[in-house]
Amino acid sequence: MLADKWITDRTPTARFPNYTRSNAGEVLPDPVSPLGWTFMWESGVVLGCRDGFVSFGVFDPDEYGTPPETFGLFGGYFYNSLMQARLMGVRMPGASPEAIDQAYFDNRPDVPPYRAEPWHESERHAEKLGATLGYVMSTADYPPIDRQKLVAKACRDSRPDLSKLTNAQLVGRARSMQPHVVAMFEQHVWASLGASFGPGGLQAMLGEMGRGTDAIKLITGIGGVDSADIGRDLWTLSRMVRESVVLTAAFDAGLSTALERMRAVASSAPFLTAYDQFIYDHGSRGPNEWDMAAPSYETSPTLALAQIDALRKQGDQASPQKALERNSAERARLSAEIAELVKDDAAAAGTFAALMQSGEVFLAARERCKGNNIRVIHEGRMCFDELGRRMVAAGHLANAKQIYQLAEDDLDAFLVNPAAFSAPLAEREVDFAKLNDLEPPFIVDVSCPPLSSWPKRGIATLGPVSAGDVLTGVACSPGVVTGRARVLHDPGDPLGLEPGDILITESTDPSWTPLFLAAGAVVTDIGAMGSHASIVSRELGIPCVGSVAEASRRIPDGALLTIDGAAGTVTIVSLN
Repeated sequence: MLADKWITDRTPTARFPNYTRSNAGEVLPDPVSPLGWTFMWESGVVLGCRDGFVSFGVFDPDEYGTPPETFGLFGGYFYNSLMQARLMGVRMPGASPEAIDQAYFDNRPDVPPYRAEPWHESERHAEKLGATLGYVMSTADYPPIDRQKLVAKACRDSRPDLSKLTNAQLVGRARSMQPHVVAMFEQHVWASLGASFGPGGLQAMLGEMGRGTDAIKLITGIGGVDSADIGRDLWTLSRMVRESVVLTAAFDAGLSTALERMRAVASSAPFLTAYDQFIYDHGSRGPNEWDMAAPSYETSPTLALAQIDALRKQGDQASPQKALERNSAERARLSAEIAELVKDDAAAAGTFAALMQSGEVFLAARERCKGNNIRVIHEGRMCFDELGRRMVAAGHLANAKQIYQLAEDDLDAFLVNPAAFSAPLAEREVDFAKLNDLEPPFIVDVSCPPLSSWPKRGIATLGPVSAGDVLTGVACSPGVVTGRARVLHDPGDPLGLEPGDILITESTDPSWTPLFLAAGAVVTDIGAMGSHASIVSRELGIPCVGSVAEASRRIPDGALLTIDGAAGTVTIVSLN
């Protein structure tokens, strides 16, 4: 029977009392496995996050507890710490906790107000943050993340034949990835925090000029966003299918046999070569990708094939390269127009130029750093997938995924006597599955409600929409589109998504990127200007509105909608 607290859950502390699912649902939308959390998060990401906030200048190491309260985990669901982010607003000159909330978190009435405490104020940290801000606003590039991209690629390039490693060697190789995750997530903090300054400053500056809706256009079409390459590469594969009778026939016959059919035909070789390269480059990506237990393009090929299948229906007018060129040209035109307006004010002109440069550097760096982390985490996934398969063959596990019900502290004992874990892991797997049926509270403040009080997932609390309603969210990517709502919950199952449809979902991660190209616009329940859906939509030229409360539950599939990505509105034209 599922207890009122999950085995890996945390407890809020007096210093870090409140947590939010905002911008956390796109990182880990589903409950994270015990091994995924304890092995790659507690021993990697959490430590890297602490190091990042310390080196950025927000905290001292001893201001965190043990383990560091960088994130929350409740009911197996991942949460962001409000206090960790808000303290930057307290300690950074010219900022405020309220401004941080607006930049990073969804605008919701249940968010607890900031509560000041004596230890929050710090002149020493203010000085350090001032220096950091000066650097972020002046640098033309950010080399650490580019260097780490080479490290992540080397981890993949050096992967041995895992089938020839002993069980202990598999665990050892996985453990060798943990220091990389610590170092890479420290830089992810820098990229994520740095990515807020340019867009936030542009919004404030253009708002004062009465041109607030232009701010989002100035961070659109930047280029160099690595996660958008997933969509571009799958788009290229979809064009190959669309132009080939043989490839089209293989997809028409069913995705489960598509690769087998193509490998039997010599003319499919160019597609298969490009597909294999895609898997090598992007095989680490997938839904819930920050959890080792989740599938990826490499471990579950149908994920990529299903998205190619959806993209091949689109005409060439949806080309992401064409969209990038259009948006880049509009961005350049608008940038020149604003620069002309402020040219006689040296301070304003300098500020505008710095904000534009900062947005370019750190928005791209954020997505690159995310990819670096995921590539290294995936190397751990490949080791534990292999170990799980062995344990099934030996009769110790009922299925390979049960390996992820272990905690890191269990691993050494498990290698010595795996049979002793067979029954406990099977029981834990049953309880873990129950977590997926629960709706996590959006905010945890001071204490987390017992799991027995959590409602079932998928139940709307705001009521259905009506024709003529205008739902307001966050302006994430500009453009106005009218189309039919298509409510999806799984990027690997895009059936029914037709060209021009409005993709409605809770939140997205990079595994959703190709579907952006198959849709006319994107609407998400959660996600601010710096969310994945926002950044990639701007890169691919797709209108996007985020933080539309319960959109995926309130808007019926098939409803006719008008999306204004610059205004942040979703208008219900009709319900059928």
